[in-house]
Amino acid sequence: MFVLSAPLTISFDYTRSLGPVLGRFMTALRERRVLGSRTADGRVHVPPLEYDPATHAPVIDLVEVRPTGTVTSWTWTDRPLDGQPLDRPFAWALIRLDGADTALLHAVDAGSRELMRTGMRVSIRWAADRTGHIRDIACFQPGEVTDGPDRRDDEPVTVMTTPIRLSYTHTTSADESRYLYALADGRLLGQRCPVCRKVYVPPRVCPADGVPTEEEVAIRDHGTVTTFCVVNVPFAGQRLDPPYVVAQILLDGADIPIPHLILGLPADQVRMGMRVAAVWRDPESWTTTPENIVHFRPTGEPDAPYESYREHL
Repeated sequence: MFVLSAPLTISFDYTRSLGPVLGRFMTALRERRVLGSRTADGRVHVPPLEYDPATHAPVIDLVEVRPTGTVTSWTWTDRPLDGQPLDRPFAWALIRLDGADTALLHAVDAGSRELMRTGMRVSIRWAADRTGHIRDIACFQPGEVTDGPDRRDDEPVTVMTTPIRLSYTHTTSADESRYLYALADGRLLGQRCPVCRKVYVPPRVCPADGVPTEEEVAIRDHGTVTTFCVVNVPFAGQRLDPPYVVAQILLDGADIPIPHLILGLPADQVRMGMRVAAVWRDPESWTTTPENIVHFRPTGEPDAPYESYREHL
């Protein structure tokens, strides 16, 4: 049996309300201006702080600083990653803008590592399409060539959306691999803890006793809904139209529930204790993935008594 591995990507759009300080900061970036916050000790912080770190009072005094500055430290990136400011080698640098007392972290398009140095004078290269986001600063460039402000009558920026993306390779343990190979055969496989005798699906180190599970146990693809939630909010990449249900399902013979979709009935009819069964994909499409089970559906059996799953809520 070969240990399995696969590339995985987690991505979502992170949206936050900016508030009075960061909202003004992002609005100014859209206009090719940079604002810093002045704290009680007279220091100007860029990016601005919302609260004074010494007095803990809200910061209300914002001042404009220059779009030019000095590199205080840096590190070179030979192989940029997807989503980084530049698609060619560049420096990540701490840059103290003229008029500021703290440094801003951003990219410097120096051209080559040999040209990059501490003390270098740099200036902002503004993005052509600015929306009120930190990416309105495309990067910094050597020298002091700057564009003037571009004041607008647009509405102030109050919300910022940032795409978050993490790509990595997951390598399974030997026990996980056995579980996934069983799924490719249309079987559910658990393992029993040698101490507490609980059966875990998928197999894992027992969280109660801290020992690896050992004895393999065949698990039925029927189970009981213990808890659930109704998804009513649409989001990017959603595969189903709301409302739909994601439930914790205690499979027969297991001692820990698994999360999965419940389909085949209106969302408002799903309930705790409902008996459900797995709906599998066409066997010709089975691979070593949990997606072999498309969803769970109600079986029509009487609901399980609360006592049978109350320890698994």
